[in-house]
Amino acid sequence: MADTKRILVLAGDFVEDYEIMVPVQALQMCGFQVDVVCPDKSAGETIRTAIHDFEGDQTYTEKPGHNFTLNASFADVDSANYVGLVVPGGRAPEYIRLNERVLEIVREFATEQKPIAAVCHGLQVLSAAGVLKDRSCTAYPACRPEVTSGGGQFVEVEIDASHIDANLVTAPAWPAHPNWLRDFLKVLGAKIEI
Repeated sequence: MADTKRILVLAGDFVEDYEIMVPVQALQMCGFQVDVVCPDKSAGETIRTAIHDFEGDQTYTEKPGHNFTLNASFADVDSANYVGLVVPGGRAPEYIRLNERVLEIVREFATEQKPIAAVCHGLQVLSAAGVLKDRSCTAYPACRPEVTSGGGQFVEVEIDASHIDANLVTAPAWPAHPNWLRDFLKVLGAKIEI
């Protein structure tokens, strides 16, 4: 049975810095245990992040980010132990989606209809896992072809907005964090008291 306060984050080298740091810290602040894993790495190892920014160019710019220390081992992941899944964006999704166990984990969460939050390029992982068929979602606009080829309906929203379709909470990029995280907490059934 899943721990009602345990969230899994699937990441990899060059995950977008804000899209891993902010959700992990915000969910921890709300009392969740957040386990961050990367294929072929164990707890205590690090992944590098990249900072993507919107500076008026035709696409985002990319700068070096921080090192992020993993707190759980990929080989030990059992989706039954978690109530929710977070898939951040950045460069990591383009290659972690090639790992069959990553795709199995995503399918397990989808099959159990557990809350899944994906942002930016994180939708590449969901599309590769085949869990977007007949679902509506948003993502970074350049990921539209992957969403639609995966059978999903791409929803255009402002860069700071999010979209909910049942257990699936998506957003186009880190400027949407306040809305995306609020909606994820709502889908998780979490109550925040101040």
